[in-house]
Amino acid sequence: MNKFCTLVIILISFFGNAQQTHLVDFVSVKAEVVPNASEESVKGTVSYQFKILQKTDSVYLDAVNMNVSNVKSNKVSISSEGNKIWLTGNFRKDKTYDVTFSYTAIPEQTLYFTGNQIWTQGQGKYTSHWLPSIDDMNDKLEFDLTIAVSKNKAVIANGKLLEKKQKDSLAYWHFDMQQPMASYLAAFAIGDFDKKTISSQSGIPIELYYKPEDADKVEPTYRYTQQIFDFLESEIGVPYPWQNYKQVPVRDFLYAGMENTTATIFSEAFVVDSIGFADRNYVNVNAHELAHQWFGNLITETSGTHHWLQEGFATYFAQLAERQVFGDDYYYWKLYNSAEQLKELSDSGKGEKLLNPKASSLTFYEKGAWALTLLRQKIGDEPFKTAIKNYLETYQFKNVSTDDFLAKVQQVTDVDISAWEKDWLQQSAFKAEQALGYLSQSSFIKSYFEISALRNTPFTEKKNELSIALTFPNDFIGQEAVYQLSGEPIAQTLPLYKKALKSDNLYVRQAVANTLSPIPQGLQTEYESLLTDKSYVTQEAALYNLWLNFPKKKADYLNEMKGVEGFQNKNLRQLWLVLALVTEGYEADKKQQYASELINYSSKEFSFEVREKAFEFINELKMYTSEALKNLVNASTHHNWRFKKYARNLLDEVMENSVYKKQLEGLLSQLPKKEQQFLQAKLSE
Repeated sequence: MNKFCTLVIILISFFGNAQQTHLVDFVSVKAEVVPNASEESVKGTVSYQFKILQKTDSVYLDAVNMNVSNVKSNKVSISSEGNKIWLTGNFRKDKTYDVTFSYTAIPEQTLYFTGNQIWTQGQGKYTSHWLPSIDDMNDKLEFDLTIAVSKNKAVIANGKLLEKKQKDSLAYWHFDMQQPMASYLAAFAIGDFDKKTISSQSGIPIELYYKPEDADKVEPTYRYTQQIFDFLESEIGVPYPWQNYKQVPVRDFLYAGMENTTATIFSEAFVVDSIGFADRNYVNVNAHELAHQWFGNLITETSGTHHWLQEGFATYFAQLAERQVFGDDYYYWKLYNSAEQLKELSDSGKGEKLLNPKASSLTFYEKGAWALTLLRQKIGDEPFKTAIKNYLETYQFKNVSTDDFLAKVQQVTDVDISAWEKDWLQQSAFKAEQALGYLSQSSFIKSYFEISALRNTPFTEKKNELSIALTFPNDFIGQEAVYQLSGEPIAQTLPLYKKALKSDNLYVRQAVANTLSPIPQGLQTEYESLLTDKSYVTQEAALYNLWLNFPKKKADYLNEMKGVEGFQNKNLRQLWLVLALVTEGYEADKKQQYASELINYSSKEFSFEVREKAFEFINELKMYTSEALKNLVNASTHHNWRFKKYARNLLDEVMENSVYKKQLEGLLSQLPKKEQQFLQAKLSE
């Protein structure tokens, strides 16, 4: 490379990525990607086509710690420096160039190897850890990905699967995208997956993936998917813009879900059976990530200042979808809870402007959704829907700012929205009075407010109102009535507790399970019926409370709940193991087996949700065997930052005990290199 080109590269590096969009438009990429699970590495070959917008000597691809080889181009030279791959040549304005090269990398993030799965998470600008790409969402290009895996694995990626070819020991899955998208939305997932395919009313194929052992959970996990899809197409007013849609749950995912174009990846914690559906279903995440296929994928923010155009819109349309599925009361209840959180943030002086690029998720998601809710109320349904349609159609496959959206609103209405802009886009405070005005449209919310206003009223003065609320109770009003019984003399409240338990309302009964302690003898029989409710939250609370309150029946309760696992994190099974271990005389010959099972749940063989629950119980029982301590060190190096933080805090606590610290010192030589280095550093602090 000559000195002049080197100088150009240095100057471009200094001025940053923003300048490059004026120089070059990367049009398309064809990539063959070969992940290696045993080495946690990736190699591949990419072919880029790019158009030069201004005469220049150098442009670049973002590529984190990648080695480049086998360059094929007559007009482009390549070099790798730091986190960039430089493409150099005598590039002329309005000319299109092609380059092909191979690369290798060991990604520190974005490409994850979990158990027998491999998946990506390029949120924001991180695809460049596994694929030479563009860490700038303002440059959109067409992706065609080919993923090579062992023959017994399934692959999910952006676009339509055109073919699957066998070559040597690998299968090559070739996917085609017809339209451009931002690089951070390129993705794939690999694993032992089966699928069920359904179709929208408009004919879009919808592929629902699952692990074979979860076949009986497919229906409750993906319940309402087609209804949500059809509703969003109708409500948004613009047809789904891509070739197909796929959803796949993966282990140890970093978030609830991610809206990669045509291929949503989500946490397997949402894989539930019909009992789990009541408390932990995928419906909201399902609707939110699907809405992103329009808001975020079809049109994409120009910068973080306009992040609400993605998250606020996806949250808003997910709320409407849930209203379609669960009804008005549920819709207004979710809005009320959202408003309560935003008001608390605002009242504490931590409110944020919606156009603050560093605002919290609560602001971008919930305040953004509230802004749209009240804008629609202000200008009317039809103008609002027309503005949304025009906005999407005008800027499809492009990038947008808030001004772009506002211009489309102003084109369809004579209503002055300047006050709305000031209140919802420019103010850090949450306009609670406007939110309250909207919520007050709901007769359910008015009734809820009437009951909640009684919280500080003496029980004898509100007994009748609470009794009425528990007669054929509404889910949320009935729960509020039960919560107000807590702390009152049981002799006075017992009839109302009996009424609540006889109501057969799942959530009202759950409120009893979560709040009533101790359990009076006169309520024992009714309370025992909670063990068979169709809710793992209720069953968990009921098992523990019954075991605690009625010692003579501990074995009976354990026998009744033996073998029930609960949610994906095995909440009920793990609680059962703990209670079985500490119940004197209960299956004494199996105590060691149960202890081993509990400790094993903290190992890397299980998802972080299972492990975290296990560590909670291990810590409570102080069951820090060598195996448990090894598992804790391993957890402290996990890729999921929330779980890693939890594990490291727990490890700090454990190391305050000199006995455990000495045990850890003795385990150093038995640990893998990465964990050994981490623990050595901790012991040296």
